[in-house]
Amino acid sequence: MGRRRKGDPIHGWVVVDKPLEISSTGAVNKVRWLLHAQKAGHTGTLDPLATGILVVALGEATKLVNLVMNGAKTYRFTAQFGEERTTDDAEGEVTATSNIRPTDVEITAALPAFTGDISQIPPAFSAIKVAGERAYKLARAGQEVHLAARPVHIESLTLIERPDQDHVVLEMRCGKGTYVRSLVRDLARSLGTCAHVVALRRTRAEPFGEDQAFSLEKIEEVRHKALIPIETALDDIPALALTGAEAAKVRQGQAVSASGINPVLEMDILAKVDGKPLALGSCRGGQFFPKRVLLLDE
Repeated sequence: MGRRRKGDPIHGWVVVDKPLEISSTGAVNKVRWLLHAQKAGHTGTLDPLATGILVVALGEATKLVNLVMNGAKTYRFTAQFGEERTTDDAEGEVTATSNIRPTDVEITAALPAFTGDISQIPPAFSAIKVAGERAYKLARAGQEVHLAARPVHIESLTLIERPDQDHVVLEMRCGKGTYVRSLVRDLARSLGTCAHVVALRRTRAEPFGEDQAFSLEKIEEVRHKALIPIETALDDIPALALTGAEAAKVRQGQAVSASGINPVLEMDILAKVDGKPLALGSCRGGQFFPKRVLLLDE
C-alpha cells in the first residue's frame, strides 16, 4: 500500500498578489500550507524585488501550468537612468554610469525597436542553467557568465509616466521568457545611456488579472474561498464532449473518436465528461489522444 500524500486533494488556482522580498517558492509554499494542499506549483517566477500576479496551481492544476506559463504577461515597471548594475536591478553593484537623460520623445521613438519578435540576452543574474548550474549562482560566486541571445515576443511597450528626469514608468505585454531587466538595459543602451529596474509589478498573467488576486494575508483569512476552478484557464480551448464509456478509455490513456473536431486543428483540445474537464490532448486522424488526464475526483 502506497504512502498517503500529506495534505488534501485540492484542485484549482490561487492568484497571489506577491509582496516584495519574498521568493515565488516561498509564496507557493505559504499558499500550500494555508490550504493544506497535497500538490502546488506556479506558472512563472517573480523576482523577490517584484510584486504582483503569481498564479499558484494546486493539485491537478499543476498539470496545466504550461498553459498559463505560455500565455501573455503584462508588466508595469520603473527604470532609473544613470546607472547600469550587475543584476540589472537595484540589488546589484554599479558597473557603469551616465549623465545622459533621454527625453520622452526620444524614449517613445526608441520603443518600436523593442516590440514584435526580437532577440534578447537574459541577465547574468537569472535562473537559466549554464552547464547544469543556475546562472545567478555562478554570477554570485564571481564567475563570468555568458548567456546566448534568445528570441522573445513583445506585443506592446508603452511609456506610461515620467515622474522625473531620472525615472520612467513603462508597461509591457509580452510572451514567455521575456526579461524586463534585459529590456531596460538594452533600451537605455540604445538611447546612449544606462539604466536599471527599480520597481516591477506583474499586472496580468493570462487569463488571470489583478481583480482575481489576493494578498497572502487575505488568503490566510479566506482560505479556500480564494480558490479558482481549474477550468478557468481552459475557457479558450476547443472542447470535445465524451460519453461515459469514452471517458473511461481516456482515463486509461487510450484514444477515442473525435467526431465534430476539425482534424487540421494543431492545438490543445479539452475533453469533457458531464460538462467537467477530463483531459487535454490533440486530434489526429479523427481521434482524440489524451496528453494530460485530470483526476479531479481523487
